Amino acid sequence: MRLRNITGSRENIAESQYVVHEPAQMKGNWKALFENDHPIHIEIGMGKGQFIHGMAKAHPEINYVGIEKYSSVLLRAIQKMEVEELPNLCFIRMDAEEITDVFAEGEVDQIYLNFSDPWPKDRHAKRRLPSRQFLARYDQILKKDGKLEFKTDNRGLFDFAVEELEPAGWRADVITYDLHSDAELMVGNIMTEYEEKFSSQGNPIYKYIICR
Repeated sequence: MRLRNITGSRENIAESQYVVHEPAQMKGNWKALFENDHPIHIEIGMGKGQFIHGMAKAHPEINYVGIEKYSSVLLRAIQKMEVEELPNLCFIRMDAEEITDVFAEGEVDQIYLNFSDPWPKDRHAKRRLPSRQFLARYDQILKKDGKLEFKTDNRGLFDFAVEELEPAGWRADVITYDLHSDAELMVGNIMTEYEEKFSSQGNPIYKYIICR
C-alpha cells in the first residue's frame, strides 16, 4: 500500500539537492554527475529507499540511482539522505516508462526491481515492471553483460515474470522460491521495508537474477 499524499512533498522534492530534477539532460553522462567512472546501478520503484540507501552505504565503489514516481514515498528516501548523506546515491522522480529517455544505451550496469506493483488485472500486464515490454526497455539501457535482480512476495507476479523471460529474449541465472532459506543468496542481501515485513510474517520471498 502506498502512502497517502503528504502536503508539501512535491515542493520539498523540487528543492532537494539529492534529486536530479532534469534527468533527461544526464542521459549518457551520469558518470560526470558522480564525478567518477564507477559502475551505475539503478533501482526502479525504490519506495522509501531503504534498499538502495543500504546498498549505496555498503558499496561505495558503485554509483546508485533510485527511481520513484510517487512523491510521498520519495520524500522518505530524501529524509534518509538528510540524516545520512551518501555521495554515491541520487534520486529521480519519474515514471519507469520513460527510462530510455534518461539513460543511454549500455549506460547501466545493474537493475533492481523490488516488490513492484503487481497490477493484478490482465489488461494491465504491460504495466508490470518485469513484463516483456519493460524488459525491452531495460535491454536498451543495460550493458550487454549486465544483470537484473527482482524480488517479490507475490507468487502470481513472480510466475508471470518468469514466463516473460523467454519471449523477451532473457534467461535466468538464478531462480529461488524461498530466498531467505538460501544461505548463499542471503550473503549481502539488503532487505526492503516490504521484505522485512513479509518475511517476518513467514511469507516466502521470491527472487530471480536474469541476463540476456
